[in-house]
Amino acid sequence: MERACLSLGSNLAPEANLRSAIAALRACFGQVRVSTVYRTRAVGFDGADFLNAAAVVETDLEPEALDAWLHSIEDAHGRDRSAPRFGDRTLDIDLVLHGDRIVEGPGHLRVPRDELRHAFVLRPLAEIAPDVVEPRSGRTLARLWAESPERDVAMEAVRGFDVG
Repeated sequence: MERACLSLGSNLAPEANLRSAIAALRACFGQVRVSTVYRTRAVGFDGADFLNAAAVVETDLEPEALDAWLHSIEDAHGRDRSAPRFGDRTLDIDLVLHGDRIVEGPGHLRVPRDELRHAFVLRPLAEIAPDVVEPRSGRTLARLWAESPERDVAMEAVRGFDVG
């Protein structure tokens, strides 16, 4: 079993889509650690605010199989893959880290994800997995967050969002 760190986001019916995604993760993996849910501005386009969170699961799935499963969850939530890369979305679940692996391909799969540099990915992950080491830098998520140039990015914790 390996620890997989995931980033979740939605700006179309975000409360319902995040709750449903977390329920799907729990149905598959059992125990799931989930971060605080944060409201953040859209990055790379003008759009509605996103709700973002992170989750950590233990899995025996290989990165490619886990990534494909995550895509199936996105698809079940109405993800439109023909839409622009930077645009509104019902659900985005990214495999950010998978143990100490570095994966380059096939296709779009990259682990660690480049998006780890963004506050909306790094802050929630550092909150629930501070001692996890990012394999390229050799630094913990807590240290990466402490050194992040995005530490001052506005991220409002969503009060009352029950992740169970």
